[in-house]
Amino acid sequence: MTLRLYDTRTRAVHDFSPVTSGQVTMYVCGPTVQSPPHIGHVRSAVAFDIVRRWLSASGYDVLHLRNVTDIDDKIITNAAEQDVPWWALATSVTRLFQAAYDALNCVPPTGEPRATGHIPEMVALISRLIDSDHAYASGGDVYFDVRSHPAYGELSGQRPDAMQSAEDGGAKRDPLDFALWKGTKPGEPFWDTPWGPGRPGWHIECSAMATKYLGPTFDIHGGGIDLVFPHHENELAQSSAAGDGFARFWLHHGLLNTAGAKMSKSAGNSLFVPELLAGSRPQAMRYYLAAPHYRSESEWSDAGLAEADAAYSRIEGYVERATQRYGPAPAQAAVPEAFAAAMDDDIGVPAALGEVHEAVRRGNTALAEGDEPVGRQALADVAAMTRVLGLWPEEFTGAGESGLRGVVDAIVPALLEARQSARKRKDFAESDRIRDTLAAAGVAVEDTPDGPRWHVG
Repeated sequence: MTLRLYDTRTRAVHDFSPVTSGQVTMYVCGPTVQSPPHIGHVRSAVAFDIVRRWLSASGYDVLHLRNVTDIDDKIITNAAEQDVPWWALATSVTRLFQAAYDALNCVPPTGEPRATGHIPEMVALISRLIDSDHAYASGGDVYFDVRSHPAYGELSGQRPDAMQSAEDGGAKRDPLDFALWKGTKPGEPFWDTPWGPGRPGWHIECSAMATKYLGPTFDIHGGGIDLVFPHHENELAQSSAAGDGFARFWLHHGLLNTAGAKMSKSAGNSLFVPELLAGSRPQAMRYYLAAPHYRSESEWSDAGLAEADAAYSRIEGYVERATQRYGPAPAQAAVPEAFAAAMDDDIGVPAALGEVHEAVRRGNTALAEGDEPVGRQALADVAAMTRVLGLWPEEFTGAGESGLRGVVDAIVPALLEARQSARKRKDFAESDRIRDTLAAAGVAVEDTPDGPRWHVG
């Protein structure tokens, strides 16, 4: 069966074939590193990690980029509130994201470009847009002229005449126009350009970085459904107006909700990953995040996490018993045809997980009946399928206490750094909340003249 993917732009499922035979180029919008990652962020990471793993398992050489937005209004605001340099906040939060990705067994991307490292590429792209009359400088800013691009709205299905401006008015000619470059403000970081000092708008960075590393036309652009408009719509418009083919497939994952509401920092209903990892198994969290279809909305709950832990424990238990009986699973094995068919059907993880559990049932029966040939094949099947899903037990830092200790060693120092930052800005309520969260997870914190010390138990 040929891999088929749903493309947001055409609102249909299509056969997938890459620009270059044997190679897939994929750009995924990564985090704006303003505050610690919440569980919705890592749903995105897990979803596209599975896409990447299946492409690799299908024989493709995958070039996977995930950007880091390390300059943004919210980063500047949060850094000022915490009385730390903007770049220091961006660096510390980036570490938290990386620890979360690692704990949840996400394969590192091929590249992880940062916005601040690609200002020249952004300036060059903006110059191309100005030269082709798709952008204009005004009052120290540079704006994209939306009405100069008749196809604007094709990704989100909206008509420009029905849209409202999502940005401050500034010196725009039209309320729909969006900023490519923002003129400097007192106390803000800036870079010199032909239009004056300033910093990039949000949308321009992804167009510049994606085409720098993947070429003017690449295979897949991914992100959350909340990015379709305006972020991805604006990326597509400015890239197309500049003459680039840009992404051939647009993949968007559904949102993760709490109590029926989208999870977000501004809504105040975020569940921060470092705190969740301090008291939950990363294997169970990954299973929970991976189990729904990537395009579906899902709900986060403690009960759901407990169910995911129980389901994953059945896989773990079988693997442990089978390896004790037969020895290690083969390092490489073909996945069952039914599993491959599910994954080729727009990355159908729910059906694919059904095949995993069917193999576990078959394997347990073989263990009970002493049927070694069937048992060995079941173990090989489970290993092959869970490796694709990033759920093979051996891929985590270890089993039981040793594995959890590895997660704790990565997460607790980052939480203590956030606690120290809260204390520095005299936000003692936040400081106490972090300490209490750690205590509830069995981590004791002692404040000393040399800084905080911690131990488990």
